[in-house]
Amino acid sequence: MPRAGRESLSRTKVLRAAVELADAEGLDAVTMRRLAEVLEVVPMALYKHVTDKDDLLAGMVDVLVEDMAVPPPAAATQWRDGVREALHGARRVVQAHPWARRAIESRTVRTPAVLGHMERVSAVFHAGGFTPDQTHHVMHLLGNRIWGFSPELFTGAPEASGSSARARRGRGAEPDPADYPTIVAIATDARARRPEATSCDEDFEFDFALDLLLDGIERLRRARWSSPNRSRG
Repeated sequence: MPRAGRESLSRTKVLRAAVELADAEGLDAVTMRRLAEVLEVVPMALYKHVTDKDDLLAGMVDVLVEDMAVPPPAAATQWRDGVREALHGARRVVQAHPWARRAIESRTVRTPAVLGHMERVSAVFHAGGFTPDQTHHVMHLLGNRIWGFSPELFTGAPEASGSSARARRGRGAEPDPADYPTIVAIATDARARRPEATSCDEDFEFDFALDLLLDGIERLRRARWSSPNRSRG
């Protein structure tokens, strides 16, 4: 039975409860009916605060993005540290919620919370001496890293070989490792370096890519680079 105090329900309370439900049971478990059970209200009560499942998911992402906020750097010259801290702040949130990456990648609408995060990161570059043009392009360059994660390239490598692999390939179930010698070489080298690992070291890969990007971005600033002006007279 719904509690008599359900009138105290708010959008914030609904969204926070949905985040906790996703943490506990997975993103697929977050339905209006299940969330209503958790909040001990009737499902229709939720529609006063979220219009539909898509609005609920967008709001959950907003909750996470708002948690990503970090203070700006104390000085403009500390822009690299400021960007790094902002991106690691986002990464901490994503790592705390296993479903976050999937939810963030599914969003196509820039809500005020999403725009606020983009503004905070962009403002660090701008305050550090980057032009609006440079800031535009380096934000593109950083890509999903502004949300705290990197695209994964090597999620696994073909390990079978010989006739068994070719038999599976014939059934369309497995690729033949012989067709991907460079990937096999990469996997073999990585396994030798980290014998106990079952996947890439995401934290190392994130920082490795971020540091290389920031080195290149700094060179753009020093060179006073600007994109071509394609306007026509």
